[in-house]
Amino acid sequence: MITFLRNIFIIPELRRRIFFTFALLAVYRMGSQVITPGINTAALAQLFEQMQDTVLGFINMFSGGNMGRMTIFAIGIMPYISASIILQLLQVVWPYLEKISKEGELGKKKITQYTRYGTVVISVIQAFGVAIALESATPTGMPIVLNPGWGFRLMTILTLTTGTIFIMWLGEQISERGIGNGISLIIFAGIVIGLVPGAISMFEDLKTGDKTPITLILLLFFMLVVTVFIVYVEMGQRRIPITYAKRVQGRKMMGGQSTFLPLKVNTGGVIPIIFASSVITFPGLIGKVIDHPIAQAISNQLAYGMPLYILLYLVAIIFFTYFYVSIIFNPQDVSDNLKKYGGFIPGIRAGKNTADYIDSVLSKLTFVGAIYLALVAIIPTIMMSGFKVAAIPFIGDWMEANLPSWVYEGMGIQFIFGGTSLLIVVGVAMDTVQQIEAQLTMRNYETFSRRGRIKGRR
Repeated sequence: MITFLRNIFIIPELRRRIFFTFALLAVYRMGSQVITPGINTAALAQLFEQMQDTVLGFINMFSGGNMGRMTIFAIGIMPYISASIILQLLQVVWPYLEKISKEGELGKKKITQYTRYGTVVISVIQAFGVAIALESATPTGMPIVLNPGWGFRLMTILTLTTGTIFIMWLGEQISERGIGNGISLIIFAGIVIGLVPGAISMFEDLKTGDKTPITLILLLFFMLVVTVFIVYVEMGQRRIPITYAKRVQGRKMMGGQSTFLPLKVNTGGVIPIIFASSVITFPGLIGKVIDHPIAQAISNQLAYGMPLYILLYLVAIIFFTYFYVSIIFNPQDVSDNLKKYGGFIPGIRAGKNTADYIDSVLSKLTFVGAIYLALVAIIPTIMMSGFKVAAIPFIGDWMEANLPSWVYEGMGIQFIFGGTSLLIVVGVAMDTVQQIEAQLTMRNYETFSRRGRIKGRR
């Protein structure tokens, strides 16, 4: 480890990239202290304290805690992620975008430009929704907005949209001039910063007697086990052997080599969880805004810990895992490329048979990855609010009477210790180490692992 850290700062270019990344992350954290104009921070703090175990906790996590303080970065980088996902989906159904995506570097620049435009549009819509929601929210009778009206709405739209565009620019600069993964590192920084007050709160509960030492030890052990499990699955891959036939090119004999095609267990990363969370939480948010009995009933059934919420959440994660993997990985394209360069899978005929074989292996891996993501994502819900068994028809009351209270009341653990946040932190950390190791390997320096390079998620 010491040799690895020393080698990082020996290389001038890598040292500059790391310092540049830290500098921009520091700028991001400085901007996180600027509050949106016209906000009653005391009333806002009370609102998030009352709703910390709801969907707002999930949104607040991805914004790096900025939503809870309503800073200029309140809506965070999520509009950029949403725009990127929409563009990826459109490339499948819109021939024009599919053609552009295959034009190399020029096509990539056009897709990036369209993503930026989409980010602005989504940011304006979300900022307007936030302004309306803040004006209507009155926790304990205290208004959050000091001077409601179109003046506040326009100011909020301008402020939050500008903040999102600035975060997008910071992420692109980190990816281009830093150590890469700029958007992921910004989300990573927001979650890691939130871990500190979460840990302090846990130890304060220990001093006041709200938490026992055994509870704290079990929590730390649980976090360690989940972290090891995430690392193990994220590094897991199925290697399909590939052999290249020998061919004569000029006066040289080419090919005759054997390699492998690595297929990740979790090919989709954390994107399916983001998709599923957005879809499941949207009806609940609508129900909180619309004052109608049906809307309120739907909102109550889709609250955290409710059986319907957990069921639909699990189904949505599995569905979006398959859906997203089918978009980003095309077995037919892989088969065509192998055939083009003289490669084949031993025992499998080239062409359609190869594509079918890769698709079969990928489907099995995707099922394992979907179950893994579902288990990791559902952990924070159970830890925070438990599983509301009383809402289950016919047997709900009997289950609540015979099961331990922590099953349906939760363990009172804060959201920041959930499996989704650990998945993001561990995954981004692995990707970052991989980027640094690539720089060290290229210059023949010793890397973090002497037995081989760290395998990233991609």
